[in-house]
Amino acid sequence: MMDQPAISTLTLRHRIPDDWAADPWAEVRPLIDGVDVLKEIHPEGVADSCRRWTGPAESRPLAVTEETRRIMITEPTCTAGCCGALYVAMRREGDWVIWDDWENTSDSTAVPPDFRFDAAQYEAELARAAADRGWEEPVDTIARLLDQALSESGWFERWGCVLSSVSPRRAEPDLPEEITSPEGVDVEFHQVREPGERTDFYGYELFVERGRPVEEQVRRLAAHILAGDPRKTAEKHAC
Repeated sequence: MMDQPAISTLTLRHRIPDDWAADPWAEVRPLIDGVDVLKEIHPEGVADSCRRWTGPAESRPLAVTEETRRIMITEPTCTAGCCGALYVAMRREGDWVIWDDWENTSDSTAVPPDFRFDAAQYEAELARAAADRGWEEPVDTIARLLDQALSESGWFERWGCVLSSVSPRRAEPDLPEEITSPEGVDVEFHQVREPGERTDFYGYELFVERGRPVEEQVRRLAAHILAGDPRKTAEKHAC
């Protein structure tokens, strides 16, 4: 009889990627028995952004059902087709969650071993990580709350536009001021056009002030955007 894998413990940790310009939001990195096993196998890989953990439980990147689901668990900051990615199959079997059938498409073909988790601990950890805000810096909290305020306002739809993204912009203290932007929030949106017509893209480069209350800054930034036609107050991006 084949031995079953030992029961492992999943821990999810929010981490700002080293190359945060590729995705300024924290990745939600899986640790297995306290070890970043994926980094050992696929060191250039980045896990899913915390922005993918905001929906219903069944939509979370590591959610499982009795039907096997194959996912890309880490990918490089370029593309999986360029530098390869790490894939795993995951499913629930009774009281267990199984990760197996790994595939590494990078230059290294090394893969982690198969893992078995207690399903109750696993699902509780997914729920905990989805609700975790303890990792946030003020700029992250401001960006998240501003995104929520703008999405709920319906303001961009009023002007025939779609809100594309709201993201934190982190300070880069080691770079000269002339080639970097101060810490803040970037808001991107575009105007809805008929098929065949050119789409216009716009953006706001907003600034935050350290030491001022987060809620006050969210109200200030939202008021700036909601004061008038955003197509006139935002910067239009060249296509």
